[in-house]
Amino acid sequence: MIHLRKSSERGHFDFGWLDTRHTFSFSEYYDPRFMGFRSLRVINEDRVAPGQGFPTHPHQSMEIFTYVLDGALEHKDSMGNGSVIKPGDVQRMSAGRGITHSEYNASKAAPVHFLQIWILPKERGGEPGYEQRHFSAEDKAGRLRLVMSPDGREGSVRVQQDVEIHAARLEPGQTVEKVLAPGRHGWLQVARGGVALNGQAMYQGDGAAITEESSIQLEGLEKGTELLLFDLS
Repeated sequence: MIHLRKSSERGHFDFGWLDTRHTFSFSEYYDPRFMGFRSLRVINEDRVAPGQGFPTHPHQSMEIFTYVLDGALEHKDSMGNGSVIKPGDVQRMSAGRGITHSEYNASKAAPVHFLQIWILPKERGGEPGYEQRHFSAEDKAGRLRLVMSPDGREGSVRVQQDVEIHAARLEPGQTVEKVLAPGRHGWLQVARGGVALNGQAMYQGDGAAITEESSIQLEGLEKGTELLLFDLS
């Protein structure tokens, strides 16, 4: 079964400095029908104005994953990490027993556009952690590139949950397939462009919960399509 979550149906707030869309209930947006999917709790699509951002704030017991589409996002945290996240970078911050961090648009001239994703960890608390890796556009072209996994295989970023995340870039007519093991579930998030999921058309901002499907076939519909595919327990 495939249940589409259309982009236009997401929670949406425009605060001037931040234009944000929420796939699942988050902050001021609440819909009891959309509280997450399996261990996937948050998918926010954010556009932050030049020089603006989120001042230092706390998190705990959450795996926080940032995927920049355009621009650059500056990160600082209480573990002493400081970095600028750019397109192709995958950043994971494990909040553990508690952490504070800030995120700002690294540019004074151009907006930054990114996805921020929260995943519930297997266990609450524990040591906070941080990891960031780069995956080139060529590395994701025409295939599902593993970018996050519990064991860090294939150079992926580690996550403290039984979830795998694949990223892909598809051109019109390009196809990829993912087999889901029995008892596994999928979530597809279209970051940009358009894709056919088992024949159903999806476009930028659309998501889909995938259950009781043995395989997932994806075909690019638009030039420069980029997507994230979650394999969830």
